[in-house]
Amino acid sequence: MTEGLSAAVAAGDAVRGTTSPNPPVGCALVGPAGDLIATGATSPAGGPHAEVNALRAAGERARGATAVVTLEPCNHTGRTGPCSHALAEAGVARVVYCTADPFAPAAGGADYLRSRGVAVDFRPARVEALQPWLRSVRHGRPSVTWKFAATLDGFTAAADGTSQWITGEAARELVHADRAARDAIVIGTGTALADDPSLTARYPDGSLRPRQPRRVVVGARAVGAGNLARLGFEQYATPQEALAALWDAGARDVLLEGGAGLAGSFLELDLVDAVQAYVAPALLGAGRGVLNRALTDTITGARRFRTTDVRRAGDDVRIEMERDVYGTR
Repeated sequence: MTEGLSAAVAAGDAVRGTTSPNPPVGCALVGPAGDLIATGATSPAGGPHAEVNALRAAGERARGATAVVTLEPCNHTGRTGPCSHALAEAGVARVVYCTADPFAPAAGGADYLRSRGVAVDFRPARVEALQPWLRSVRHGRPSVTWKFAATLDGFTAAADGTSQWITGEAARELVHADRAARDAIVIGTGTALADDPSLTARYPDGSLRPRQPRRVVVGARAVGAGNLARLGFEQYATPQEALAALWDAGARDVLLEGGAGLAGSFLELDLVDAVQAYVAPALLGAGRGVLNRALTDTITGARRFRTTDVRRAGDDVRIEMERDVYGTR
């Protein structure tokens, strides 16, 4: 079953950033002998879900197979039919899923499958591609990941304001690949007006990746700034306004890229769910900090996160963290 799980996870990873407001689910169909029959992943909104795509790829070979799915098969009819029904009708003998569906209208697929004589196993496993969507369902707003690059001593720019480049090419390539997997990138007015960023997802040669995230500027000065609108930036006065509009538009996974003032505002409003920190092995001693104001005056009031991944990128290190889902929100 390990091969089936790996194939299902890979299928979901491949469509991350293309499925919102639906989750990027992967499904693998495995034969009785353990052979991988077919895989499927969630189509863009309005299209078939992962299970249906896998069943279509497998055809008659799905009968008697085991379906390994990263999320509990849905049990409701929306723009598509319930995946639990499709699996049962295809003659799948067993379903293994890794994540219970927290979206109440869609939950219950496991129980339906059992009622139709399909063996169902829940094998809890963390599926990275699903984490932003799961957080968005929990909070009723897009999941927000704050991304920054800093020196080892916590500065995002030197005292003279220069910041290119704190990190090396390998880290920047990870940033651009990650941008392509997000629904939107959010920056503040100061960053937009001072740095004139493109916020595009690019390849190392400078060409654009096939998928580009929405580009959002937040801040009072952003509203009415005609040049930003002409460049294709969406403009909102407050973080709450921006997230509400993005949610209504179907965005579920948002990357907050700064600057220090806007990041502080999101943190003060308790709107940061995860952190992606790129740390360079460099020291400045003085300069612009990651944040421009204190969040607390005591160590007991520090905003704490749980480390979920540490990855080396050339000489730099990427650290990924998230809020403890069981902690105070």
